[in-house]
Formats: sequence, C-alpha cells, structure tokens
Amino acid sequence: MRSFWGLMSAYWLSESWREAWGLTLAILIFTGLSAKTSVWFAVTSGELVNQIAYFHHPTTPTTLGALLTTAATLAAIAVLRDAGFTAVRHFCSTTLHRKWRAWLDKSFNDALFDSNHTHFHLQQIGSDGFGSAIPAPDNVDQRVQESIKGMTGGAIGLAMGIAGVVLSLVFVGSKLIETSSEVRGLEFMGSYGSACLALAAIALYVPLNTLIAVKLGGILQRLSVRMQWAEGSYRTELSTLFHRSFHIAVLHGERAQKAVNRLRYTDIDQTWTSQNKVTAGYLGFELVHNFIGSRIVAYAPGLLPYVDNKISLQHYVTGAELANALINECSWFIHVMPDIATLRANARRITDLAAAIETVQNPQEFYARTGPCEFHYAKQDPALGLTVQRIELLHAGVDRPFLTADKLQFLPGEWTLVVGDSGTGKTSLLKAVNGLWAHGRGSVYTPRHVRSLYAAQDVRLQAVSLKELVCLPDSVAEHPDASVEAALRRAGLTEFTKELSSAGRDGQSWDQLLSGGQKQKLVLARILLLRPGLLFLDEATSALDTQAVHAFHQAIKDDCKGAIVIAVMHDISPIQSASGVDFYQNVLTIEKNVAEKIDMSAWRHVDRFVSAR
Repeated sequence: MRSFWGLMSAYWLSESWREAWGLTLAILIFTGLSAKTSVWFAVTSGELVNQIAYFHHPTTPTTLGALLTTAATLAAIAVLRDAGFTAVRHFCSTTLHRKWRAWLDKSFNDALFDSNHTHFHLQQIGSDGFGSAIPAPDNVDQRVQESIKGMTGGAIGLAMGIAGVVLSLVFVGSKLIETSSEVRGLEFMGSYGSACLALAAIALYVPLNTLIAVKLGGILQRLSVRMQWAEGSYRTELSTLFHRSFHIAVLHGERAQKAVNRLRYTDIDQTWTSQNKVTAGYLGFELVHNFIGSRIVAYAPGLLPYVDNKISLQHYVTGAELANALINECSWFIHVMPDIATLRANARRITDLAAAIETVQNPQEFYARTGPCEFHYAKQDPALGLTVQRIELLHAGVDRPFLTADKLQFLPGEWTLVVGDSGTGKTSLLKAVNGLWAHGRGSVYTPRHVRSLYAAQDVRLQAVSLKELVCLPDSVAEHPDASVEAALRRAGLTEFTKELSSAGRDGQSWDQLLSGGQKQKLVLARILLLRPGLLFLDEATSALDTQAVHAFHQAIKDDCKGAIVIAVMHDISPIQSASGVDFYQNVLTIEKNVAEKIDMSAWRHVDRFVSAR
C-alpha cells in the first residue's frame, strides 16, 4: 500500500474481495439504472413540453388527461431515479465506504501493533540519533482516522462519478444520436448533424473548463495538505499539554503556552484564509459553468434545425435535455474537483504512513541505514538463564561504543543491581537485551519458555479496565478475578479490588486517576499475577517511599522464586530488606564504558559505595 493504486486496490484483492466486488457491482448496476432513467426523463420532459405547447392547438389540442398522465409519468421517473436507484446506490456506496475504511483501519493497526513493535520503531524515524531516508510521519492518529475516512469516501465518489460518465455516454449519447436530425451547413453528416454538433460543443466546453478546474484543484490539494498538517500540529500540542500540565502550573508557564498555541493557530488561520479564497473563486467558476452549460451549450446545437422547422418542439426540448444531462454527467469532475484535491491529499498522507511502516517492519534493516545494527537474539536452556555476549552499544553516526561487555551471565534466582553514573547506558543495556535499542552489536540468549517482563520508571496506562491493566499482555479470560484481586491486595492496592471491570471513575481513566506510586504498585500486581521468570526493573520503584520499596522487593522475592531480576536504581538505599538481608546478590557496574558483573559483598568494600550512599 505504498503507492496510490496499491492503496486503492488492496481491499479488492484481499481476503474480503467478495464483499468488496459485490458492493461494487451493486453500485455499478444502480448507476446504470440511474443513467437510463435520465434518458426516460429527457424524453418525457420533451413530450410534456410539447403537450403544453399544443394544449390550445385548434386542430390537435392536448387533452387534460394526456397532459396529467405525462406529468405523472415524469414525476414517477424522477421518484424512481432519485428515491429509488440513487438512494439505494447511496446506501451501497456508504456501506462500501464503511467496510473499506474498517478493513484499512484493521490493516494499519495490525501493522502498527505487530510482534516487531512497529509502533515503537516508527517513532524513531527522524528522531535524534536515528536518521532516515524518509521523513517521520506526523500525526499518525489523524492519518489512520481522518485521512483514511476522507480518502475512502472520496475514492468511492470518484469511481461512481467515472462510472456515471461512462454509462451516461452510452445511454444518453446513444439516445441523443437516435433523436438527431439534419443541420443546415452540415448536410454531409446527414441525420447525425445535430447530435454531432451537440457532442462537439460538449467536447469543447467541458474539457476546457475541466482543465481550469484541475489547476484550481491542484492549489486546493496543496492547501489541504498544509491544513491537515497545521490542524494536526495544533491538536498534538493541545493533547501533549495535559501530560505536562502540572509542570506548566508550577512554573506559571501559561503565558508561554498561550504564545505557542497562538503560533500554532495562526498557521491554521492563514492557511484557512488562502483556502477560502480559492474555494470562493472555484464556487463562482462552477456556477458560471453550470449556467452556460445548461442554458446555452445544451440548447444552442438543436436551435438551427428547430428554426429550419426540421424538428418539432418536442424533439428540440428532448435533445436539449439529453445534452444537458450529458453535460452534467461529464462535468462531474468539475463539481467534485475540490473533493478530488482532498482525496489526493489524504491518499498522500496514508501512502507516506504506509511507506514509513514498511520501512521499519524489519527493525535491523531500518536501523542499519544509520549505523551498525548487528544484534543476534536466540533462546537457550532455561538452566543457563540469560546470557549477553560481546555487547557493544552505539549512537547513530558514532563509531565508538559508549558501553561494552564481554560476557554477562544471569542465572535463575539471581538478582543483579545495575549501577553507574547518569548517561553511562544502564537503561540502554536493558533496552538492548529486550530488542529495543537501535545501534550496536552482540548476542543475547534468553531462557526458553520463560516469561519476560519489563517494568519502566514512567508508567503510562492504556484506557482499558483495571483487570486488563493487571493482566497485560494476557487476556482477562486467562486469569480469574480472585487471582487479580489477590495480586492487587498483595501490591497494596486493596481499595481498587472491587473495580476490576471499570476503566476508571467519573469519566477519567486509571492513567489520570492513579498517582505515580499507585501506578508502580499496579505494575507490581502485574508481576505478582504473571510471575515472570525474567524481570527487568528500570527505576520501577522511583515513586515509592523506602517502606514501599522494601515491600515491593519482598513481594517479588516471595512470589517469584527462581526469577532472574535485573534492576536499575538511582537510590540504592533500599537494596536490603527490613531484616538486613540483601535483595541483590550481584552488581553490574558500568564504568569507563565497560559493564562488569561482580558479587555484592565485594562491591560493598569499594569506596564508591560509600559515596553513592
């Protein structure tokens, strides 16, 4: 789906092809029927006008009954076309729109949230330290929702318009030729003179105005892209504001934030102004085009044979109505050019996103563009625990590693504390072991059939029920409520045990309701429920007091026996239990770019332990 046509055809070539083609066929059938009724409407209109003209004719007057019958027939044709064929076609097209959008939404979600963590790698495009040959996709949420919705609706409308033009040319054009007559000066064309004259007028008038519409549409497309970017930037600024609301309040930074918001909205307002000017000009152009087409171009070709008395008033009006119907159908591109411009803008944003997603589908190939990415991940005998060999971590564009380790072995039941100055690479090492670091080399062997869990310092909770938050990544069906409640109580969150099915309180999610310490206790509940055999704690107790940190570690020690625990902690005072027993038997020190694992008792004797305390 990296190209426009690939994006357009993907749904029709997917596993849902029967659904897609079935709805498409229904739309084509009703479009054809609508075009056919336009012919009936034109013929009946001519007949009605002729009957009105002959209503007071001295020799062959039109009877009132015949006039009313023709008028009723014309009304019935209009109702059948508009309330029947057109309305049913609209229902089919909106159903296709809904189905196609749902399929694309699912496809992009499947791609973003795959086992490769594509959503994570996508955020690295264009960010510091991670160069890329393509620009980073902004406002992914807007692309997946609004752009897909606009593109699918616009594409269906465009296809329906093209089908309408083709079918009208077949049905209306053939009827126009059928009712054609000889034209003075064009006798060599015989009875096809008026039809050829009408078609020639349409062929000159409509394409010329379509070219003007295309030029204006190109301007509208560029403005639409700019508007989407400006709207997305402003919305992103507003949404991220609430994540830093506390810091703005503490610093009294409202004035600065208002200035940022004004700047973002100024971009929207300026683009909107330009867009309104072009749209207003386009509206005027379209109205003039409609008037000239329906009142001059449609009626002029048949005027000569009518003046020469070679056709009746009925045939003249019928031919003019047919020409007008053909002009309307062929002018469809002019009427929807602003929508086509928006369609192209939306399609561009979606294909750019698809290209970015495909770029990061293979993380190692993607990261290798900006530096070495030669990590090897494999499984080994659980008895051997976790093994990290010949590890080197680098930043993009830098050849010298900022962290190296020859061999690190973490056996079942071992607890290891990772220490080092800020910026030495403690968290980077944990990320690399979990396949979330970009540049470097080395081999990581994790224990086979052993669950791994990473607990980060900054806990962000998804907008799901409390039970789902505790059970992640498992489904709620895998764990009974009693087990989840027990884990919450053990973690010190007894007051929430009766709200497992709730996604929050009073319209607020758990991410908004829970404090930093409560979130970290919720992570502890998850650990106690899932009982991982390999646990990474990256400042996972930073929001807890000393007593809570002791309880956190003691609960893991009691309930996750035999687990490998590797922890990064800046405050190392709580590394002993209340009884004075060390939670961690080993220390992984990072000094002078080298990671080395030593015994806790040996580490206690070095001077830096005293300074760290």
